[in-house]
Amino acid sequence: MVCAATALLISCQPRRWQGDQKIIILGIDGMDPQLLKTFMVEGKMPNFSALAQKGSFRLLTTSIPPQSPVAWSNLITGMNAGGHGIFDFIHRDPKTLQPYFSASRVEPPKHGIHLGNWVIPIGGGSAEQLRQGKAFWETLDDYGVPNMIFRMPSNFPPVKSKGYTLSGMGTPDLRGSYGTFSFYTDDPMTAAGAVEGGQIIPVQVEESQVTAKLIGPDNTFRKGSPPALEPFTVSIDPLEAVAKVTVQDQKFVLREGEWSDWIHIQFQLIPSMGSVKGICRFYLKQVHPRFELYVSPINIDPAHPALPISTPKSYSRELSEEVGEFYTQGISEDTKALSAGVLDDKEYLEQARTVLAEHRQIFDVELPKFHSGVFFFYFSSLDLNSHMFWRLIDPQHPEYDAALAARYGSVLREFYQQIDQVLGEVLQRMDDRSTLLVLSDHGFAPYNRSFNLNTWLLNNGYIILKSEPNLNQNQAFADVDWSRTRAYGLGLNGLYLNLRGREREGIVEAGTASDSLLNEIKEKLLGVRDPQNNQAAITRVDRATEVYQGPYAQQGPDLLVGYNRGYRAGWQTILGNFPADVFEKNTNPWSGDHCMDYTLVPGVLLSNRAIDTPNPALTDIAPTIFAQFGIPQPGGMMGHSVFSPNR
Repeated sequence: MVCAATALLISCQPRRWQGDQKIIILGIDGMDPQLLKTFMVEGKMPNFSALAQKGSFRLLTTSIPPQSPVAWSNLITGMNAGGHGIFDFIHRDPKTLQPYFSASRVEPPKHGIHLGNWVIPIGGGSAEQLRQGKAFWETLDDYGVPNMIFRMPSNFPPVKSKGYTLSGMGTPDLRGSYGTFSFYTDDPMTAAGAVEGGQIIPVQVEESQVTAKLIGPDNTFRKGSPPALEPFTVSIDPLEAVAKVTVQDQKFVLREGEWSDWIHIQFQLIPSMGSVKGICRFYLKQVHPRFELYVSPINIDPAHPALPISTPKSYSRELSEEVGEFYTQGISEDTKALSAGVLDDKEYLEQARTVLAEHRQIFDVELPKFHSGVFFFYFSSLDLNSHMFWRLIDPQHPEYDAALAARYGSVLREFYQQIDQVLGEVLQRMDDRSTLLVLSDHGFAPYNRSFNLNTWLLNNGYIILKSEPNLNQNQAFADVDWSRTRAYGLGLNGLYLNLRGREREGIVEAGTASDSLLNEIKEKLLGVRDPQNNQAAITRVDRATEVYQGPYAQQGPDLLVGYNRGYRAGWQTILGNFPADVFEKNTNPWSGDHCMDYTLVPGVLLSNRAIDTPNPALTDIAPTIFAQFGIPQPGGMMGHSVFSPNR
């Protein structure tokens, strides 16, 4: 009897994999098939050309909508948003209608003891992974397949893993944001205060010295949770364009136009007791006649992480000991500083090149350690720099500048060529036991014009306001009369009904009434034309009930708005505001995008093996991995292996 029970128990355990097969996956965010083919024809991508010739090159169907956290979650789980619950960068609580970042949540301790101005927390804070579904490497762990997963988006905090993982997009800075820079200046013409992605801080130069404070995380030990602050000084040479920065026990000299190395900062939360550590970089933009100093977002220190960023926990420290400090913030390129005019193209480009150099250094150290199982490495540079430099490769873009294009028009090609060099390193290590997948989550397109969905809903009577509004208020959905509002937009592609029983003050009845309203809005949106050129601004509108499958399908938007190439949701409408005009010219350096009709921005998939699937999708990648190791495909996955089972 005991033997029979033991045999049954053993039979229920996953079969442990034994072998020496290898799968290497290069995840290249935003690699566009059109640009890739152009650069291949020009002879600029010899390794991609060789791989395409000897193996396979396919367009890769992206997610609905084609946003990075959604797309990478599709790859991670083998399911669409209905299965993993990530529908957009921005989600909302239907009971409060307040927006929040979709991928993760960081919360302070819920309880504390108040002692004067101090609050002594009871228990610890938490970082919560909001993506649902099982990551493919968790299943690999179940079968004993070694895995190394570097900078995977939508994996903060990283799920428990037996392999080596480092979190990527979605990892906050030390302040809990997606990245908040600081800019210190004595220029009275520069408006002080918060800007998107940063803080402008006025300072005074007195006797050739500036005294200021670095802004750290909110100090939940103090009443009201004010930000922790650490002082620093800048001593300016009265004649030369040089200054000495003193912060804590560190002193370093910067010339005008020079970046510092990583600087370690310790923010004291409780005197002589609790502190958290971060790292940042200083850039001395100008010394004379005005003082201008940029400080990067305070990144989580990989050697002393205040929040979990790796598995095992010690891995980020071991990596920093081997390669030095590095950006841990999920979106490392400081695009917001360029958009705000705090950094110019040259200065931003220096920072962006540093990001890729760090990634390549980690890659060069970690790839030789890989001998069997699965190795995944993510590169962000093509995505973020396509966002910022598209205006300089497209003469039709409103922000095209011929002089800047002559200087920086080759930047995107150069970043593509660096990725080609990475592929060359991989190809040198391939053998007959190795399978290579090179893929992107989506392609790219110009972003010339903004479509303000909430303003359109307002003008068409689907949103009703209580009174004469201030159309540029920062508060989401300010002055909306929810007792008469039937629909609203939130996020980059989402449209929601104000549904009774779901939204706090919902009025639309589920069933026939909601179906009829969704059909009506869909038809009207597809008929919208840009008065500037009579182009269709929206080429596709999908019903969530028709494109999503899984337990979370009802938690996302009711309609997914797919914009035409050249169009995207405006920055203010994304967060529930009402710009004055439905259409606006995009004058932001953020000039390329992909949050559009998903059929217009496919990604790419290349392999050293023959791909048999004519139209592979992101949801096919996890099943492909499992098939390579003989692992049964878990239930709920949508896709299939892209390779023939007979090969």
